[in-house]
Amino acid sequence: MSNYNAVLARNTENAPRGIGPSSQTVAFSHYNNLSAQLPIDPKSGKLVAGGVKEQAEQCFKNIKAILDSINHVMSDVVRITVFVKNIKDVDAVDEVYKAFFSTYVPTRTTVAVAALPMDALVQIEALVSNGEGTIPNAPQSGDLIKLTNNTPNAPTSSLSTQTVSFSHYNNLSAQLPIDPISGKLVSGGVKEQAGQCLKNIKAILESIDVPFDDIVKINIFLKNLSDMEAVNDVYTTFFPDSAIARTVAYVPARTTVAVSALPMDALVQIEAVVSHGDGTPPQAVEDRHGLIIEANNTEKAPKSPLATQTVAFSHYNHISAQLPLDPTTGDLVSGGVKEQAGQCLKNIKAILESIDHAMDDVVKVNICLKNIADIDAVDEIYTTFFQGSVPARRIVGVSALPEDALVQIDVVAGNAEGTPPIV
Repeated sequence: MSNYNAVLARNTENAPRGIGPSSQTVAFSHYNNLSAQLPIDPKSGKLVAGGVKEQAEQCFKNIKAILDSINHVMSDVVRITVFVKNIKDVDAVDEVYKAFFSTYVPTRTTVAVAALPMDALVQIEALVSNGEGTIPNAPQSGDLIKLTNNTPNAPTSSLSTQTVSFSHYNNLSAQLPIDPISGKLVSGGVKEQAGQCLKNIKAILESIDVPFDDIVKINIFLKNLSDMEAVNDVYTTFFPDSAIARTVAYVPARTTVAVSALPMDALVQIEAVVSHGDGTPPQAVEDRHGLIIEANNTEKAPKSPLATQTVAFSHYNHISAQLPLDPTTGDLVSGGVKEQAGQCLKNIKAILESIDHAMDDVVKVNICLKNIADIDAVDEIYTTFFQGSVPARRIVGVSALPEDALVQIDVVAGNAEGTPPIV
């Protein structure tokens, strides 16, 4: 009998296998990581007929089929991410969404992107709780509960919960720059909007007695990538937040995605993944108190003062998005998208090896492409890095990437040994 969690990839014929090499769901410890679902009919392998409503319904049907196949239900979903081609389609997607989440609503992120695989109008991704855990031959406590929370000090929505905790993580809904009192966007430009997003995140965390420096991963969605410097000016006033974090210069792992539009025509939206040392009941006290965040950087991958390469907490490592930069020169590698994808994956491999992990520990891969038609070329390289296991996956087309790159990749990896308690 092993005392370590194992990566558990699963597929069902009742849902599409997706675009390229990917598993429909990869479970590790207390979470199932699902591949983003396109509106593909699993029988025909083609997009369903109709408009965005029909496509959204098929995405949710596919998610439900995957969950049914692993004995889970839609109320086990912790976070939903909706990618639309046209931001005006969100209302139509919401009509379908309500039919699948009639009582409990998970945390949620909604963005419009430049392109989706197969020219789909919508793609939907789910993160799902996994109460039984993944220790081989030794099921973990199956009765862990989700803790949901909303505070009036941050914007509220009938379609999402501000934060959903399960086991050792809090997953927050992406925060728009909304003043919680007026319900409207704050006045000003991108600096003021970024500040409000981060204030909203801080208010949510304070409402559940979690410090800001417990954030392990930040995802920034920007309407205009050229606003990144202005956002960073504000970002550095929030991170590090405490004296302890400043002493070690702790900043979370980070990914920045250029979007074509955001709800309410916002300029920026920010999403946070947060450690939850208390765990959720009924985890035993000795299993859930005093876990530490382990942040790590290596010279063998590109470094940034604004992001840590990998941040581990409990049984997961969150890796910052990797651009195709040569860590020695700091420049983009020469060549086309194949060479660039290869460098992104080399950087990820170097980061994982620096913490004694391997590519087989990766449970989820997120790929941003400047040209969605480059998927096949990326997959030629991708399959050389993932030979023993096939992670869950998400691919979106974006209008721009930092450094004018053609591809950007970030991953979530399992951390079988967990992180130690404070001694």
